[in-house]
Amino acid sequence: MSVNNARDPQIYVDADACPVKDETERVAQRHRLKIFMVSDGGVRPSQNPLIEIVIVTQGADAADNWIAEHIQKADICVTNDIPLAGRCLERDAFALRPNGQAFTHDSIGTALAQRQILQNLRDTGEITGGPRAFNKADRSQFLNHLETTVQAAKRKINSAEERTG
Repeated sequence: MSVNNARDPQIYVDADACPVKDETERVAQRHRLKIFMVSDGGVRPSQNPLIEIVIVTQGADAADNWIAEHIQKADICVTNDIPLAGRCLERDAFALRPNGQAFTHDSIGTALAQRQILQNLRDTGEITGGPRAFNKADRSQFLNHLETTVQAAKRKINSAEERTG
């Protein structure tokens, strides 16, 4: 099996505690796209030649920094990390939450503000619980949105090539 060519989008997974690694692999396999599973450890090795496991040094933002430094235009990042999603959008890449919700240029500012408000409420003890549990509907929604995002990424790359070629 040959790996993707240089013009195909690549998928970067913020792999620590990511619940949709298998789903990402299924979609990437169908499109023959390279996946980078980025983590500070604990990700199981894969025999799939499309998957590259990237182990970064431990640290609060080490995986995020690696992804932000390597992601390129029209690549896709799978993350719950809002600041990382913002950094990916700045590089003209796509960013998806594991529940399928897309981060966009229009929504990232609001998401960052909400994150700060919730952090302040947690710091003061007003909120003690976490997010709702990840469920089957989230997984299904992610699969659908990743598929449409891969198609959009391919169109974006092809459009850029047509303008320059």
